[in-house]
Amino acid sequence: MAKDTKTTKNRANRPQGQLAQMWTVYKMTAQQDKTSVLWAALSFLLVLGAFVAFTAISFPGNVVNLVVFIIMGALFGIIAAMFVMGRKAERAAYNRIAGQMGAVGAVLGNIRKGWRSAEMPVAVNPRSQDAVYRAIGPAGVVLVGEGSRTRVKVLLEDERRKVNRVAPGAPVSFLYVTNDAESTALADLSKTLYKMKKSLNRAEIGVVAKRLESLGLNIPIPKGIDPSKMGKMRRG
Repeated sequence: MAKDTKTTKNRANRPQGQLAQMWTVYKMTAQQDKTSVLWAALSFLLVLGAFVAFTAISFPGNVVNLVVFIIMGALFGIIAAMFVMGRKAERAAYNRIAGQMGAVGAVLGNIRKGWRSAEMPVAVNPRSQDAVYRAIGPAGVVLVGEGSRTRVKVLLEDERRKVNRVAPGAPVSFLYVTNDAESTALADLSKTLYKMKKSLNRAEIGVVAKRLESLGLNIPIPKGIDPSKMGKMRRG
């Protein structure tokens, strides 16, 4: 009986906890980005206005359809506003952690669209805390440097040599998430990866990923498609 009462209380508190979490995210986002509320409101009004305009043109004088489409427009408008706030909240969260150690890993741990990566770096300078992260995807192997551009470049070149040793022929690119003006902003890291030129298909990504897993481990390089022959295979 006591267990049932406890379960009922937990279910009752769950929506309140979710609403409190959403409210916290909203406040944090509004503090970081003053325009977030404006953009969310505009997205709501645009969607609602589109539904009303469609109803007025398609069903002039039909009050029932107007009410139905207003309700539908409001629902879809709320979804659009939540989507905008979600994107703004994500960007605000990345801006809050920008410059901190491990920030790149936090971003790479959430990328999708055929990319494979991890939150842990593949190389770290113990003194300066500069780090290199690795992502494998349609653009090949992308090494992301975090810290000072001058110092992390040495780590990046070292990791490039390791990649070329176990996966020769696989394209390797560098991205810098550093403090200089030419670096990639943390909030734009995922978008930058997605926009990079595609050079590997899904099967080749899997082969390269398996080969790179052998780095740092005392195991033989996995057998499979030779990355150095990928271009020839695709042309054939």
